[in-house]
Amino acid sequence: MKAHWLEAPQGDIDTDTLQAEGILYQQLDTDEARFQGSLDALKERQGYVAQDEVALRPDNPKLDEICAKFVDEHYHDEDEVRFILDGAGIFDIRTRDDRWMRVEVETGDLIVVPAGRHHRFFLTDERNIHAVRLFKDPSGWVPHYRQAAE
Repeated sequence: MKAHWLEAPQGDIDTDTLQAEGILYQQLDTDEARFQGSLDALKERQGYVAQDEVALRPDNPKLDEICAKFVDEHYHDEDEVRFILDGAGIFDIRTRDDRWMRVEVETGDLIVVPAGRHHRFFLTDERNIHAVRLFKDPSGWVPHYRQAAE
């Protein structure tokens, strides 16, 4: 994980700062026998009941269309939980005082963007990510776009 401020004062962001903002970050082993226990414990603590996997690859003919849904600033009614099995992605996340943080996640990273927190998501130049997702209710993962609300 690499994280930094997009706005002044710029600089790196550590995991303590993410935690203070309500963003959970952990690094886990990508071997299923090892990570599943950690995900199960998180599910138990946070009330997540569904788990699936999503993969975005450069050979997907609808990749641009899929990614277009994530680039505008939005929030969800429940947490956005991603454990990266392979590849990388970028979350731009608003702080409580409305500053932008950029968090690049890669293989082995677990991130939880809290419900109601504005964010946006991009693929890196490699345009490849494979992640486990956790949900309290899959239907709760509907984006609410900031522009539409304002």
